[in-house]
Amino acid sequence: MRVLVAGAAGALGRHLVPRLVAAGHDVAGLTRSPSKRELLLDLGAEPLIADALDPDAVAQAVAQTEPEVIVHELTALSGSLDLRHFDRDFALTNRLRTEATDHLLAAGHAVGIRRFVAQSYAGWPFARRGGPVKTEEDPLDPAPAGPMRQTLDAIRYLEDAVTGASWTEGIVLRYGGFYGPGTSLGIEGGEHAEMIRARKFPIVGDGAGVWSFVHIEDAADATVAAVEHGRRGIYNVVDDEPAPVAEWLPAIARGLGAKPPRRVPLWLGRVLAGEAAAVMMTEVRGASNAKAKRELGWRPRHPSWRQALA
Repeated sequence: MRVLVAGAAGALGRHLVPRLVAAGHDVAGLTRSPSKRELLLDLGAEPLIADALDPDAVAQAVAQTEPEVIVHELTALSGSLDLRHFDRDFALTNRLRTEATDHLLAAGHAVGIRRFVAQSYAGWPFARRGGPVKTEEDPLDPAPAGPMRQTLDAIRYLEDAVTGASWTEGIVLRYGGFYGPGTSLGIEGGEHAEMIRARKFPIVGDGAGVWSFVHIEDAADATVAAVEHGRRGIYNVVDDEPAPVAEWLPAIARGLGAKPPRRVPLWLGRVLAGEAAAVMMTEVRGASNAKAKRELGWRPRHPSWRQALA
């Protein structure tokens, strides 16, 4: 199939494009940076240089390639995230989740794409009540922390727009937190790994917040499965072992050869890092991957962060 990957030069795109090419697909990669042209060629994709927030540029790129599938992996995350100003730091990514989603859907509709696959997130958006692990049927947070509201609104918008596109198979992949090569959390380095090594990633409060992770290569494999035979709907793409912060953070610190993480009381965590950080450390829920296994025929080759990182 002819596949257009928007965000092909990103952390996930760099693993996804070669897999699509190896599976026999004809891949075009969309990026706004001319400096990424050679990288996309090396990955096996036809480079397309366009700003995803420019509807005319998107329409031209899609009309030029006439894809059968569009994969939307666009984010704008780079550098340190200030959790005290969560929505501010996600502002451009949220525009990509709303405006760019609309542009890609409109352009895809015009050429009659068969599937539209889009990136969402399973790391913190679920309602903070009930059991520790949620399925795709469970509600998202009706009252997120103040600094996270605009970001959750953008996630809702993307998911509703994609799954509500009745003219195509609209598929949303809620990835867990990425780890592995080229991510912020890997044995070889990355921002979060270095923070853990420097003991700048403390456990706040009881550390009861449950996180779900996924190896970046497993996320790419699940995306290929969605491209090839996914059906309309939302899928959690996470590994088999959701875990509370108080369990996974010390284990990863040991795996990185670091000292145990510091512990700070909840009130101090709120003062130092803000309400969003406190929520993520103490209240968030993990995600189940049962639907993705059942309906996409996908199995993570790295079933637990524990083996890969700890």
